[in-house]
Amino acid sequence: MPENKTTKELFKDYVPEIMEYDPDVDGGSEHLIREDHLDEKERLKKAITKRKEQHRGDRKVRR
Repeated sequence: MPENKTTKELFKDYVPEIMEYDPDVDGGSEHLIREDHLDEKERLKKAITKRKEQHRGDRKVRR
């Protein structure tokens, strides 16, 4: 039957290794793609709102 060891005893010789960030492996450009999509969405939203306002003219919008 194995002995019960505490966590400190189990990891007393553990030395963490330093890992380096690699954008090719870690997907470093995904946040840029998301930002591009959000910027395009905002641009299109403003363009559509402007066109709707031009088309509507002085008429009131009923909701």
